[in-house]
Amino acid sequence: MSANKANRLQNSSSAYLKSAAHQPVDWYPWGPEALERAQKEDRPILLDIGAVWCHWCHVMDRESYENEETAKLINQHFIPVKVDRDQRPDIDARYQAAVSAISGQGGWPLTAFLTPDGKPFFGGTYFPPEDYFGRPGFKRVLATIAANYQTRQAEIRASADNLVEAMAQAEMFVGARRDFSPAVVDAIADSAVRLFDIRHGGFGTAPKFAHPTALELLLERYQMSSEKYLLTVVTTTLDSMARGGVYDQLAGGFHRYSVDARWSVPHFEKMSYDNSELLKNYLHGFQVTGNPFYREVADGIVNWVNTTLADLERGGFYSSQDADYSLDDDGDYFTWTLEEVRTALPAEDAALVAEHYDVAEQGEMHHNAAKNVLWVAEPVEELARKRAVAPEEIEKRLAAAKKKLLEARVKRPTPYVDTTLYVSWNAMFISAYLEAYRVLGRDHCRQLALRTLDRILESAWSDPWGFAHICPPEGRVNDADWAGGVLDDQVFMAAALLDAFELTGERRYFEQAEHAMKLCLEKFWDTKDGGFFDRPQGAPPIAAGLEIPRKPFQDSPTPAANPVAAMALDRLASYTMNRDYREKAKQTLEAFAGLADAYGLYAATYGLAALLHARQPLEVVIVGERADARTQALARAAHHTFRFGKAVLQYEPKEISAERLPAGLASTLPHLAAGGPVGLVCVNSTCQPPVSKPEELAAAIMAAAR
Repeated sequence: MSANKANRLQNSSSAYLKSAAHQPVDWYPWGPEALERAQKEDRPILLDIGAVWCHWCHVMDRESYENEETAKLINQHFIPVKVDRDQRPDIDARYQAAVSAISGQGGWPLTAFLTPDGKPFFGGTYFPPEDYFGRPGFKRVLATIAANYQTRQAEIRASADNLVEAMAQAEMFVGARRDFSPAVVDAIADSAVRLFDIRHGGFGTAPKFAHPTALELLLERYQMSSEKYLLTVVTTTLDSMARGGVYDQLAGGFHRYSVDARWSVPHFEKMSYDNSELLKNYLHGFQVTGNPFYREVADGIVNWVNTTLADLERGGFYSSQDADYSLDDDGDYFTWTLEEVRTALPAEDAALVAEHYDVAEQGEMHHNAAKNVLWVAEPVEELARKRAVAPEEIEKRLAAAKKKLLEARVKRPTPYVDTTLYVSWNAMFISAYLEAYRVLGRDHCRQLALRTLDRILESAWSDPWGFAHICPPEGRVNDADWAGGVLDDQVFMAAALLDAFELTGERRYFEQAEHAMKLCLEKFWDTKDGGFFDRPQGAPPIAAGLEIPRKPFQDSPTPAANPVAAMALDRLASYTMNRDYREKAKQTLEAFAGLADAYGLYAATYGLAALLHARQPLEVVIVGERADARTQALARAAHHTFRFGKAVLQYEPKEISAERLPAGLASTLPHLAAGGPVGLVCVNSTCQPPVSKPEELAAAIMAAAR
């Protein structure tokens, strides 16, 4: 097609697809039209899966898909299809598994070659335009695949059939069912500890990703055992990440990952799901240690989100901020030359910033040697010692300098923010912001979380299908059509709704959480082997050749949906005394029990679900007049004591009734005399004697979960 004519992607709702609308490749979005044409013409499909925030996706776009010669080769021999991995996680997950099996690696851009009915037979990630350092050039790959498809089609189809059959066995976790044992928690935690980088924090070597659920699991294990090395793993990691370049030292918020082991040089995109879960890590780290640095980092995440990633007026959390503002840069918005620092600041402050953040003539960026990533190289205490001043003076000067640098930075061309509201990712941030309210007392976090929750309930829920995958910018989803909602959307929203119920006491949130999980049991549940599929019964097929049932179990990159579902069911069981919910949670855990310990670090959410199921949810109920200072002191003690899976519910005496409370609470809360505020710790529908002092309540919380 002509380079001057827009292709089929021009009207897409996806920013990633729309960015390719000008390319000379005759792109199709994923759908029946592309698959039908491929089968009619017996042509293989070239599948590109990427995202608007993905740097190497844009590089491959520029190098190959915008090249007329390459486009001609593609259009002549293939049916090209482009997919946004954020919009279609169900498609991405299946082809990621296939390409990983073929090539030993996955990621984005994902480049896959499919038979006309959608079965993968070859693939990789980024291909350079020409042969480069042992990587085959994309033109050569295209020509070879096209030729082989003509001469070896039967062999290719047989290979694709075998691969899909093997994938079906793996994605269904065939043979993994075992009796549930809480011992798996120790195996998963120990696996994470063995991967701990004692020098730089984090797990494994470069590239380094944050593993928030693993940190949650280790932090909770420390609370249970008081084993110091577990806390060391968590605090070393939290310290190193927050002082590294992977944390935006000026605006707050974390980049997606670090290319080096020291957390110094990041890939600069910022993802919603990373920041919601890391916000919880730093809040909980602050609760356990009292370290004000963790509170400062949590505040930094919140401030960045409120400025860049939130619809403050209507409610909603956007999905991502791009790494780059054009194809010619690599994090230029976030990085600094020494000259740029000196231009923005007085000489003395520029020297202080350069020493603190290691800004030199020679920086870390390969594409521009003068560009520096800001990371904490010289701590405040050392800067103060050298200058013979109080640390508070250095902190004050650095704060003023950072403000000026940020003011200078926002004048630069700004990386794109994808304003799509993905329901599962919004649910994760709702939970994180409610936790920020509990721990830090930030009422604006509570307000934004509840505003977002109500917006999603109003616009993105349908009775036949549950939650959509995307909250529409206007109007609401159509009940008649499946709106892409996958298991993640249902279970993360159920968890957020339970969080909102526990904070507000509003029964409508509880009822909607139960409604969502009942729908999961109806449409996503595997009646044969237990556990949940990622797509609902009755959803349109992905492709004729790729109807692979899939049960999400591994944390990658978000917490896995099956263990999140198990936790939601256990929480519901505690409130309702419905034994079926607890039995379904047990069956979900059993579906993966035979392989969970082998996944180690990547099964951390399963470890948390196993821990919660073994000891059952911990409910702290505070009864007293809300305006009473004694009630408020009990609430602070309950909120500030970290235990994973702890719920804090607060009621005035007049509010304790069967109409307002779920059955489990209504039947187990004693009739309290009006003798002043009290707190109760309840596990498994049994409450300990009420206490009236904050320190007694904190001690009871710590003791109950042990």
